Amino acid sequence: MEQKIKYLLVYGIVLFGVWANVIAQESQRFATEVTELTKKNDSIWDRNKETIVFTGSSSIRKWDNLQESFPNHQVLNTGFGGSQASDLLYYLDTLVIRYNPTKVFIYEGDNDISAKKKPNEIILTTETIIQKIKDQNPNVKIVLISAKPSISRWKLRGKYRRLNRKFERMAKKDEALLFVDVWNPMLNGRKLKRDIFISDGLHMNPKGYDIWFNAMQHLVNDK
Repeated sequence: MEQKIKYLLVYGIVLFGVWANVIAQESQRFATEVTELTKKNDSIWDRNKETIVFTGSSSIRKWDNLQESFPNHQVLNTGFGGSQASDLLYYLDTLVIRYNPTKVFIYEGDNDISAKKKPNEIILTTETIIQKIKDQNPNVKIVLISAKPSISRWKLRGKYRRLNRKFERMAKKDEALLFVDVWNPMLNGRKLKRDIFISDGLHMNPKGYDIWFNAMQHLVNDK
């Protein structure tokens, strides 16, 4: 029995090592983009000011006027296109923790669901991200941005809704964790607002980002 337990432990460690190596190899495809992004943010970051970081996938990266939208705050955009929650975890020190933020807005899960990851897997990775950020600053506020609806991924709407419900439940259990719903404001009743997207049917035009701004401005401004 003891020998079997030892075997299972060794097997589990090996599997974890293989999994971690696969994640690292996949995430390294963003290395050049992350390096350039870090250089850009380092050049404008004032370490003497409180910092708010918006991070996640391309819906954050393409929010070009993020700092202008919140002129009374120091806001850094560390979104990197195509990323999933596991990629953000891999680069978390570089893209978030190094800036010692007082608030972190996270948008991940969109690409994860499209890549056929299960909501529970996404939640587990998100929980690890949250804990790492808290370990660096126990007073940080973390905002989970719901997955958004889109034309190109509308067929996956059931899975996105399930993920959003899990995000919302997470936030209700933790005072330091907040949830912002961008899903419903992007709908007209049960139908998607189609005029808020660019031609790819996935990313938003300025009208879409106006919806996001309206949903999030109170969370940025609240102390």
